[in-house]
Amino acid sequence: MTKIDIVSGFLGAGKTTLIQKLLKEALAGSQVVLIENEFGEIGIDGGFLKESGIEIKEMNSGCICCSLVGDFGTSLKEVMETYHPDRILIEPSGVGKLSDVMKAVEDVDMGGEITLNSAVAVVDASKCKMYIKNFGEFFINQIEHAGTIILSRTDVASPEKVQQAVDLIREHNSRAALITTPIVQLDGKEILKTIEDGSDLEKELMKEVLAHREEEHDHEHCHDHDHEHHHHDHEHHHDHDGEECACGHDHHHDHHHDGEECCCGHDHGHEHDHHDHHHGHHHADEVFTSWGMETPASYSREKVESILKALENEEKYGFVLRAKGMVPAGDGTWVYFDYVPEESNVREGKPDVTGKFCVIGSKLKEDALKELFTA
Repeated sequence: MTKIDIVSGFLGAGKTTLIQKLLKEALAGSQVVLIENEFGEIGIDGGFLKESGIEIKEMNSGCICCSLVGDFGTSLKEVMETYHPDRILIEPSGVGKLSDVMKAVEDVDMGGEITLNSAVAVVDASKCKMYIKNFGEFFINQIEHAGTIILSRTDVASPEKVQQAVDLIREHNSRAALITTPIVQLDGKEILKTIEDGSDLEKELMKEVLAHREEEHDHEHCHDHDHEHHHHDHEHHHDHDGEECACGHDHHHDHHHDGEECCCGHDHGHEHDHHDHHHGHHHADEVFTSWGMETPASYSREKVESILKALENEEKYGFVLRAKGMVPAGDGTWVYFDYVPEESNVREGKPDVTGKFCVIGSKLKEDALKELFTA
């Protein structure tokens, strides 16, 4: 099946730089066709297939570059029949709506031979506010429908401009993976992985916590089946905590309590074969919750260490079970950290797609945490 990836963005945003990086570092060796239109940034010359409305150019990377000037569906089928590519990259006009391009792809009937793999929007961090003001729905449409948003020129824009762009983007799209690190600092494979799989530290950390809790719970059951299971009309103390979370994913456990439901909308049926106990309907925030942020801001190692030390203050921040993150240090390096109560690890790591951190715990005081991490 041929994957189709759409790379949108206004003229000058940096689409071509991104595409060239992907072709060189992530898609080398693959049969790739790049489709652009008359507003594309990559110049097109060469032979013209008049009957199909396709203009072709062999690029240095081995990629086939096409300009579709006729009917999109007919032209796309012609490209498929001629080249049988592994992947098609579409670079639409910067003034078009991303949703229209996505619909055009989805409407092409190829008998299951193609799939819309991703939709990316490249946004110039220094011009985000101006474009929203001047181009309104056309620009916002790209942000709203993108699965990944890449902020370009974050290395030359002021920190305030970059943060403003992040905030504006999140007003219109809270779910997209966001890349704020200059792409020259990232490997093309890492960028492609983020485009295809997303980047959700909160989800990853929640999985780690759930797995650890499951191991603890299974261990307890192996060694002691008599610990207070006859008192199940009170609070549930042996931590089926992860059964109810807001991370949006199913957590299937071997032990099920019938009928429990969490705020993520999924039914987590739980039952113990050797117990017939029933406990109250808990919500995630009665057990543990998560809080996190994305940030393009820089943090020194000392700043991170002071933040982690402060997390020990349960009265001020709530009980912090785990914290994890990676942030730029401002000198070209990155600071990675892991935290559990009374133990932390701070180290240098490679650049990630954006700075981010996540805290998981019980009765977290989110306003205080936000102030701590952003002060």
